[in-house]
Amino acid sequence: MGKAKAVRITGARSSLTEDVRGRQRRYMISMAVRTVCVILAVVLWQESRIAAIIALVGGTVIPYFAVLFANAGREGAPTMPETFVGYQPPPALGPGGNAPAEES
Repeated sequence: MGKAKAVRITGARSSLTEDVRGRQRRYMISMAVRTVCVILAVVLWQESRIAAIIALVGGTVIPYFAVLFANAGREGAPTMPETFVGYQPPPALGPGGNAPAEES
């Protein structure tokens, strides 16, 4: 039998510490990619100018998006989960209607 998927039962956001840590991690990763782009631009300049220019453009544009995403703010509150997860049995009673009149 497979592992059951955990269901989040609260509408609370993640903690502020987790949010800041996640934004810092994304920023640091994007700056590492930028550093690689700049190094590639320097190394490839004599070999392939087109690849070096593409890497240089990447190293120039990435910081803009890194700052933009790092300062985007906290995520929205998650939506509440469905009440029933998985199989939902049909209702026990059908729709209401006129009951037949009893004869006396």
